[in-house]
Amino acid sequence: MSAHSDAHPPSAARHGAGIQVRRVYDAPSPIDGTRVLVDRLWPRGVSKERAALDLWLKDIAPSTALREWFGHDPARWEGFCQRYRAELDANPACVEQLETLARKGPMTLLFGARNTEQNEAVVLAAYLRERSA
Repeated sequence: MSAHSDAHPPSAARHGAGIQVRRVYDAPSPIDGTRVLVDRLWPRGVSKERAALDLWLKDIAPSTALREWFGHDPARWEGFCQRYRAELDANPACVEQLETLARKGPMTLLFGARNTEQNEAVVLAAYLRERSA
């Protein structure tokens, strides 16, 4: 699921190709680059040492109201994506902070959800890649 690959030229990494998405519960990897937790709540059972974060960017996470509305219900996934993208559009400072980090090298967006395909980090990574294209 990693978007980072040695097959990408160095310039591609500077333009969003080096953005990965992983669960914060997974062990850190040497290819993670900058590790950013993008959840509003700290993940249960994970120590700060184990998380090995470079940044916890709570303010980029979906609003509490959106997170509670979504409730990880697959039937609400498309609506969640649209609403979260609107929140990202309204949060340029945090988006720019992540874009700056992504231009410097590989970056891994960390999340705590069990669902590895339908979570805010997946939406955020796609959003950042689209903006850098």
